[in-house]
Amino acid sequence: MTDTIFQASDLANKRTELLSAARSGLARLRDKDGTSLVMLPESKLRLLEVLSEWSRALLRLEALISRGVTPSISDLGELAWLRVFGAEDLQEFMSDLQASLVAAHADGDVATLDECLHAWRTTARQLEDPLRRSVLLGRHEPADFVEASRPDHE
Repeated sequence: MTDTIFQASDLANKRTELLSAARSGLARLRDKDGTSLVMLPESKLRLLEVLSEWSRALLRLEALISRGVTPSISDLGELAWLRVFGAEDLQEFMSDLQASLVAAHADGDVATLDECLHAWRTTARQLEDPLRRSVLLGRHEPADFVEASRPDHE
């Protein structure tokens, strides 16, 4: 694949080629002042923006955790929803997030990343409720469970 750089004058006489290159993934256009402009499908731009945003969040969280103290809500910023998790869970979140970022990049799609974040946010919401937290994280002994009888069908 050749890396064609279109000129500003090509907007008039090579418009179809320029749009075709952009649809195929990327088109470069050199403006009259020498500025290099790029045209690409919006879905590819969204992927790059999301990967960048969550990569920055992961690096920030890793830096906070590496201090060895529980990050405050203000330290977490937009990740404040993670405040309900302990150090071990935060490590697992970072591992899941990293794997999801790699998969999203490889797939060219943020679906895997969205699923990961949705699952962790859902868990965080459940842990915010003290009763649910005690059920989810409490100790459970076999004696705590009883066998339920099958309902009668009429």
